[in-house]
Amino acid sequence: MTIAPVCPAPILQHETVQMAHGAGGRLSQTLMQRVFMPHLHNAFLDLLDDQAKLDLPAGRTAYTTDTYVVSPVFFPGGNIGELAVNGTVNDLAVGGAKPMYLSAGFVLEEGFSLFELETIVKSMAEAARKAGVMIVTGDTKVVGKGQCDKIFINTSGIGFVLDGVDLSCRNLQAGDTIILSGTVGDHGMAIMTSREGLSFQSTITSDCAALNFMIAAVLEVVPAIHAMRDPTRGGVAATLNELAVSSSVGIEINELSIPVKPDVRGACELLGIDPLHVANEGKLVLAVPSENAETVLEVLRSFEHGRDAVIIGEVVNDHHGMVVMRTAFGSRRIIDLPLGEQLPRIC
Repeated sequence: MTIAPVCPAPILQHETVQMAHGAGGRLSQTLMQRVFMPHLHNAFLDLLDDQAKLDLPAGRTAYTTDTYVVSPVFFPGGNIGELAVNGTVNDLAVGGAKPMYLSAGFVLEEGFSLFELETIVKSMAEAARKAGVMIVTGDTKVVGKGQCDKIFINTSGIGFVLDGVDLSCRNLQAGDTIILSGTVGDHGMAIMTSREGLSFQSTITSDCAALNFMIAAVLEVVPAIHAMRDPTRGGVAATLNELAVSSSVGIEINELSIPVKPDVRGACELLGIDPLHVANEGKLVLAVPSENAETVLEVLRSFEHGRDAVIIGEVVNDHHGMVVMRTAFGSRRIIDLPLGEQLPRIC
């Protein structure tokens, strides 16, 4: 008797990402229902349309997008998922906007652990909840082994600009006070020491956090703030140079005023890196009219992520487009942009 060949039933339960998860078929639906929807569901996303239809109020709307490729994807103090949410929330907030809606696009490497993917998605859901935003649409693509490094995430965000607020890197004026909301270099050194296996007396932890509620509180009290930036890639040095060039002013800062945690300073010295060039993911640089500086400091210090806020310098009408630091030895040196990327894949 001849037995006809039987096509085996497809396997629907996997512990790692398969190419078929990105093919738009049943495994794609399984991935959506198993990993994404239980944690990210809301009235917009639950419709599973190709777009989210939002009722936007009239007024100025801020829109931003960023792609996250950090390595390693899990690091002390966070992971790529919450980094993506918090980074996009902060990009909206420093423009004076109230973040509202995010999209999330995932590029997954074949063989990536579904357990780790779900852990990342859970952290994104929690970060979105804490920040008061909704992830309303998204996409997933799977690429072959070696065509990406585990997982890349793109997030875009929409927010509504607060009335009476006009934040811009072109707004700085001579006499403005430069405020830093806390210690520098925490995120970049957390990534670097984790990646290189460096050991210190205590673990260096990323400062990854959403700052929108703290920013909103500051702007409610002092809407006349001229500029605000989150010093991510390139660190405080890149941010200050961007502000100086855009506003055609000079900026002078005081080395002794810049807060750096001892372990971060030690790691930077070991690696030969200036802490001012190291990325942050939960800090702010603000340019504030001098008469409002103490009020802004008081509001910042009332929040966990602003308790170490300090004045680090001022805007001057000299050396336009340049940042100059008064060193601990009483000398002055130019704080320039680094020529290359000192810490690749930090966000």
